[in-house]
Amino acid sequence: MNIVRNDFKIMPRTIVCEDSNLRGDITISSGCVIHPCSTIIAESGPIVLGENCIVEEYATLRYRIPEDHPDYGKLTEEGTAKPLIIGPDNAFEVGCTVEALSIGERNVFECKSYVSADVTVGSGCVIGAGCRLVGKQTLPDKTIVYEDQCMQREAIDKQKTQIIQLDYLRKVLPNYHHLRKANYDPKKARAQV
Repeated sequence: MNIVRNDFKIMPRTIVCEDSNLRGDITISSGCVIHPCSTIIAESGPIVLGENCIVEEYATLRYRIPEDHPDYGKLTEEGTAKPLIIGPDNAFEVGCTVEALSIGERNVFECKSYVSADVTVGSGCVIGAGCRLVGKQTLPDKTIVYEDQCMQREAIDKQKTQIIQLDYLRKVLPNYHHLRKANYDPKKARAQV
């Protein structure tokens, strides 16, 4: 059994509710909002969540490389586990489960959607409510997946940022929830010259 050590790096300007379930080596970049009852699990290596991401209630982000996957057990040049780097401005909505091993920027994973570890998600994609993406596939940039049959089409416009929603959440969540404090400042971590 693989024992996972909890090591959270929470950057300044980040809202992380205490009621969230964080396990493993997780770095939450500045501007992110992690709702209560959300789950982020780093089993196969560290997770780096990009700036201004939103992880809503009951959403699950899991970094678990299946044993039959080609990347299973691979290490970086430094001998550490390969990290899952999630791009900036992603929105993981209520009840979604995302296990993808590559996630670009400005994606929206709508309510109750599921993305397996065999799926590679580009940038500007929308995975519609209730859609289940399983099996080896790559979503090109600006792909919209919709309806029960998971039909796909290309978006006409680029995804907008969630700045208005982020500003609202940064004001409201601290009034109703206990928050985890920022524990990592990249400016202080630099070596003195």
